Formats: sequence, structure tokens, C-alpha cells
Amino acid sequence: MTARLAVFGNPVEHSRSPLIHEAFGKQAGIDLHYEKVLVNDGDFEREASEFMKLGIGFNITVPFKSAAWQFVDHCSDKAAQAQAVNTISRDSRGILTGDNTDGEGLVRDLVCNLGWEIESKHLLVLGGGGAVSGVLGDLLEAGPSSIDLLNRTHEKATILAQRFGDPRLRSIEKNSLAAGYDLIINGTSAGLSGEVVDLPAHIVGDQTCCYDMIYGDSTTSFNHWCLKQASCQVSDGLGMLVEQAALAFRIWFGIDVNSTRVIKLLREQL
Repeated sequence: MTARLAVFGNPVEHSRSPLIHEAFGKQAGIDLHYEKVLVNDGDFEREASEFMKLGIGFNITVPFKSAAWQFVDHCSDKAAQAQAVNTISRDSRGILTGDNTDGEGLVRDLVCNLGWEIESKHLLVLGGGGAVSGVLGDLLEAGPSSIDLLNRTHEKATILAQRFGDPRLRSIEKNSLAAGYDLIINGTSAGLSGEVVDLPAHIVGDQTCCYDMIYGDSTTSFNHWCLKQASCQVSDGLGMLVEQAALAFRIWFGIDVNSTRVIKLLREQL
């Protein structure tokens, strides 16, 4: 029987998730159908309930990760801490469980695919929304010396940092940013809109690694700005997208798949 899966979001037309999971399905010998579901505001619970009458699970992208966290019967510790769910599965009893694979997917891309180090490093994370809340827990687990959190609304960053209760994580104001962070991660949507980056140049040094959680067919505006400041290393978030999908696939089917081949496939199609 064909396994029915989906990604819920708005917008969702741009999503590469169907291509990713169909490639994973071929690797694993699983017959699956993965669709995109455009959800209007206020319709998430109704659409999700209807889909799960026949579906085995689905992914969630912006802006419904918080709604998904409230929708499920049970959620993992990571999802509870993030207050955001990106993967929903159903067990044999019909219980809907929410998980968040974003953070582990990011760390796998940074460490395993790119060979960048997190342990004992000084990190700067930009943003304070769902994209960032979903990755902070796994970044902290990877053992950095510190994580500075910068958001346009300082109070929002402070509340988010306090939720994790880790002294290594602190909200910071722009005028207090350090020089030459080891790793800077952009979790804002600025790159999608092409906004001008309004940050001091000294945060980027020759040894800084800069990571934009979004991706596209060319260098993102954030990474372009970073490269102008210093001869640093940059990467977009395509690898994170594939890695978090591989973790979701394991939740649904209990099978580990090869993400490297799928990252290469997507790069060729951008």
C-alpha cells in the first residue's frame, strides 16, 4: 500500500520536500506519495485531521510549526522545548506524536557535511522566531562555549534564551556583539526578501563560518554580505533541509537513508 505523506505550509509551492522524500523512498524501496498542502490561516487543525484519516504522517513548515505543537497528542522533549513541531507521526494506537528534527538536521549538516566545529566555539545566532527556537537545543547539545542570540526585538530573544535555561545562551544587543565569531547562523527571513544586512562588520573574521538557514539557486544576501567582510566560509541551508527530512523519514519508517546523494541531486537542480 502506498504511504501517504505531505508538507503543510503557506507558502508551500516552492517546497522541495516531495522530491527529497520520493528519493528517500526509492533508496529504501518504499512506495510513497508525498504532496504539498497549502493551508490557510485558521485551517491547520481541520486540514491536519482530514489528512491523517489516510496519511501516516506529515511535515510542517512556516507558519504552522507552533500550531502543530498544539495539535498533537504528545510531543518529544525537543519539540516541547522549541514549542514547535515540524514532523507528525501516528502510532499503532492512533496517537499523534510531534517531533522537531530541524536542530539535529542543522547540526548534522554543519558537522558531518561541512566539517565545521561547534564544540568549544563561540556562536552568534540571528533571529528569534520558530526557525531559531527549533535549533537552539541541539546547538547547545553540540557543546559550544557560548551562543549569543540577536533579534530585532531584544525582549523576544531574552524570553527565548530564558526558556532554555542554559548560561551559555544569552540574548545580546547589537552594540554588544563580539568580534570574529567562530560560527554565525542566520535564522531570519532577511535572505528571502533580499533585505540589506544591518550588522557590524567586525562580527565576521577570516576564520568565521557563516550559515544561512535558507537556500536558493545563488548565494544568499546574508552570505554575500559575510563574504564581503572577510574571506570566511559560507553555506546555505540546503543540507539542513535534506538532513531534517532524513530524520523525519526515520521517524516514519525506521530506516536511515543516504542524505549525501539527495543533497547532490538538489544542488544539480537549483
